[in-house]
This record gives sequence, C-alpha cells and structure tokens, in this order.
Amino acid sequence: MEPKFYKIPTSVGDVSLRVAKGHFATRNSHTNYFIDVTSKRCSLKEASAVARQLASKLQLTMVDTIVCMDNTRTIGTCLAQQLTEGGYRSMNAGEDIYLLKDNVYINGKLIFRDNVLPMLKGKNVLILLAAVTTGGTVQQATRCVRYYGGNVAGIASIYSFMDEVDGVPVVSLFNASDLTDYASYSPETCPMCAKGLEVDALVDKYGYSSL
Repeated sequence: MEPKFYKIPTSVGDVSLRVAKGHFATRNSHTNYFIDVTSKRCSLKEASAVARQLASKLQLTMVDTIVCMDNTRTIGTCLAQQLTEGGYRSMNAGEDIYLLKDNVYINGKLIFRDNVLPMLKGKNVLILLAAVTTGGTVQQATRCVRYYGGNVAGIASIYSFMDEVDGVPVVSLFNASDLTDYASYSPETCPMCAKGLEVDALVDKYGYSSL
C-alpha cells in the first residue's frame, strides 16, 4: 500500500518535515512513521535550508570533518560552507572541512579506508544523519570514528527521537515533541504485527518500497 504523506504542522525556519503514518519495517526495527527526507537530501535549495538551520543550532567551536550518513552528502556540503563562511561564530571561518560518506563493509560494519584516515585521526568530527530513531546507526558511527582516532564533536540530524547517543547530544531540527506518538519496536515485539497489521513498506536509508 502506498503510504499517505503529510507535513507536520510545525516548521523550523523554512524547513518542514514530511511524514507518513503506518507500519514500516527497517532492517532492525518496525516503526509507525516513515520520515521522508528525500527532497532535503536531493534538492540543493532544501539541503541549503536544512544546513542553515542546523548551523544556527550547533554550539561547536571547531569541526574538521563531517561524516555524512544516510546519503546526506549534499546537506553536509552546504553545512560545511555555512561553518566556513567568514564572520560565522565558529572557529572554522575561513578554514577547510573534510566531507566523508559512510562506507559499509560486507558484514554490515562501518569502515573507513586508509587514504582517509588522516581526515579522522585527531580531528573533531561531526556526524550528520537524516534521522536518528533507534540510535543503532549513529552509535555504530560514533564508535567507528573513535576507533580510528577521531573525536566525536557532535551529532546532527533533521529528525531525532533521541536526545543523546553514546554520551553525545543530538542536535536536530525536529524531535519527539513534533511526533509525540512516534514508536519503534523490535520485529519480535511489534504490537502492529501482533494485531495482524500488514507492513506498508520496507524502509532503508535510500527510501521506501511499498508492499
């Protein structure tokens, strides 16, 4: 069944959130909402708007590297530009920022190749995601960055159900107060499955596939 999307009635600046309510299955969980950030990842105008709002919320003094998870490279590029603009309060003004994408190995583990390790080791790293729901993806990212010698300076996302992950605060434009009935369950304990409700769509970082 094709999900029915709508925009939640709140917005942050010129950024709004498009969601669909239903029964959705990810690799690790079942959720009652699908948060659609496709246009924000693919549209330069919308990515720039997200980056502006995130930059205004970040309280970081220095960012050397942005690890772009969930296909957020366009947003990350716009955010790096915001943080390096002259006159911005960050110490990054006039400096450079590295942009890295997540690299998932065959066993599902996140890795970085040797040629990019100088961009992580000893660097202040911002982890950027589309959404933080169960925290599993961002937790994997924080531990991976630390494994390679980086300092996790912050976590940023468009939506986050969690206030912090691995002791690091999550800065987001939308949170649990915007979707007060959002819920995530393990596949084994999903109450929607227990009621016999069919899954509406399969969801991953690339989007959704209706069933």
